[in-house]
This record gives sequence, C-alpha cells and structure tokens, in this order.
Amino acid sequence: MRVVLAAGGTETALIDGISAAGASPALMAHTPPADAEIVAYGEPIAAPVTPVSPSGCPTPAAITRAVREVVGFDLTVLDAGLPEETAAPTVSLEAAPGADSRSAVAVPDAATIYDRAREFGSSLPDDEILVGETIPGGTTTALGVLTALGEPAGVSSSLPTNPLERKRAVVDEALAASGLEAGDCADEPLKAIRRMGDPVQAATMGVAAGALEAGTDVTLAGGTQMATVAALLRRSGVDDELSIATTSFVADEQGGSLGETCFRLNCELTVTDPGFDEADHVAMERYCAGEAKEGVAMGGALSLVPDGKLPAVRERLVTVCDRLGIESSDDDGRLPETSEEPTHGS
Repeated sequence: MRVVLAAGGTETALIDGISAAGASPALMAHTPPADAEIVAYGEPIAAPVTPVSPSGCPTPAAITRAVREVVGFDLTVLDAGLPEETAAPTVSLEAAPGADSRSAVAVPDAATIYDRAREFGSSLPDDEILVGETIPGGTTTALGVLTALGEPAGVSSSLPTNPLERKRAVVDEALAASGLEAGDCADEPLKAIRRMGDPVQAATMGVAAGALEAGTDVTLAGGTQMATVAALLRRSGVDDELSIATTSFVADEQGGSLGETCFRLNCELTVTDPGFDEADHVAMERYCAGEAKEGVAMGGALSLVPDGKLPAVRERLVTVCDRLGIESSDDDGRLPETSEEPTHGS
C-alpha cells in the first residue's frame, strides 16, 4: 500500500478565527513540511517546530506515523505548493502556495498542477493507493470550492467548536471577489479551485484521477476535505469506484451528513474509531475532546489497521509522542503546557 501525501499552503490559513494552525505565519508555514517529515522519519528533521497545540494535541501526522510503524506502508510526498522546504523526499509539482481565497484568483496554476499530478498518478505501479493532504486552512478552501460547485456545503474543523459561520463569511467574500455566485462552477471544477480553492485540492484531484485511469484503486484518506475532492472528481466526469476513509472524530462531528455526502457522490465510506478513549495520554485525550480530528491521511492510515492491532497503534503513538517531546501529563496530573501556538489542522 502506498500513501500519497499532498503538502502545501494557502494564505487563507492566515485569516483570523478559521484555523487551529497557529497565530504565527512562520509556524503555519512549517506545519506541512513538519508533517511530511514526521510521517517519513518519525520526527521533524529540518522543520523547526513540531506541530502540537498548547493543550498537547499533536498533529495527525503522529498517528499516521504510528500506523506506519505498526503495519507499514510506502510513502510519497507531493510538493503541492509548500510554503517552506521539507527534508522529506518529495515529488515536486512546481506549484506555488495558494493565495487568500478572498482574492480574485486563489490558485492561478490550478490546471497545470492538476495535469502534473494526473500524469504522476497514472504512472504509479501500485494496485491501490491512499491519497491524503496536509494544508492549514484547507477546510475553509474546501467550503469555498463546494459552494462554487453548488454542492451542499458543510465541512469539519480542527477546532473543538467548528467556526462554520466565520468560514461561510470568508466564502461569501471570496465569491464576491471572484465575481461568482454559488453553483457558478458546477461544470468547471478546476475553475472552482482556481477561484476559491488551494493547490493541494488540484494535486489530490489530479493524482486520484490519473491513478483511477490507470486501474489503481483509490481511497481518499481524510474527511470533509477529501469529500470535496470526491465532488471535484465527480463533477469532472470521473465515475470510477472511489472510497473515502476517515476517523470517528469527523464522522461524529458531522452526524449523518458525511454518509449522505458519500452516498450522493457514490463513494464507499470507511470510518475507523482508534479507541483513544481507552488510553490515558494527553494526545489521545485531546482528540477525544474534539481537537484535530483528521488530516495527514490519518483516517486512511487507520483503516489499514486490523482491529486486533489498534491497541498496538495506541501504544506506538505514545512512543511517537515521546519522540516528539509530547509527554503524557505533568506530575500533578494537569495537561502539559507549551509555548507553541497550535500548528495543526484546518
């Protein structure tokens, strides 16, 4: 099994109040490179930060890495507009980070990124792949693309309380800046990305389309952002079998809407509960409290784990967190305090 992780950035993440990716632009810029390094090597190598929230919630990359150490999978990282370099081996799509979606054009080279990713996807030798993402602000750009497509619009959040109304306000501003009405891009998915989206969407859509054309089974590894990619594929005429694999944290937040979306898009949905409520560790406690929920192919990676090995993944996650400097708790039982702003999520 191969996980293809598209990593990139968008200035949309800098908008106040929509992302748990941190108040500091420097921290947000280093999150996708750090995520790639954690999945590739088990810890950041060149990135100067470990993506972790002040409450001790680690980036989903830690869970994806724990799964990799338990069950194993190949990894390919696509540089789909990284704002900073990563030490993880990458396949470059020669993409730039996305602009603020409230500008007239958010991803000028969306079609080119898609074409390059599609060519790459069609060249993969694997029978099946998981396609995931890491991009702060990605649920807001996903909401923008869904709105432009005319799809029922609802997305998840890395924050315990989803700032959906704030995201919708941003999307309204983006529509106005782009001269669009909701549904104007119903038959032009790449236009929806170009005007409202982010480069990672073009990359994940492209690699999935190319792989499907080559006869490779594709699972979109993620939640509402990957459902957006599925919508883009369907709107572009791709009718191949397609799966979405996500976590129970996203499914619980979305209620029945994610299942309804997958049914409408003719996608099989797999939801994995990693059993974090059975563990006594700050990392897993914060996920159970509603932080992060998904990202960095976490849900797809967990779907690879046989039920009997989920306890081993939880144990390995503790090891990964120790490696990342995330301790279980303070001596007095309080959650650990850090000086970092939140640096994960969308």
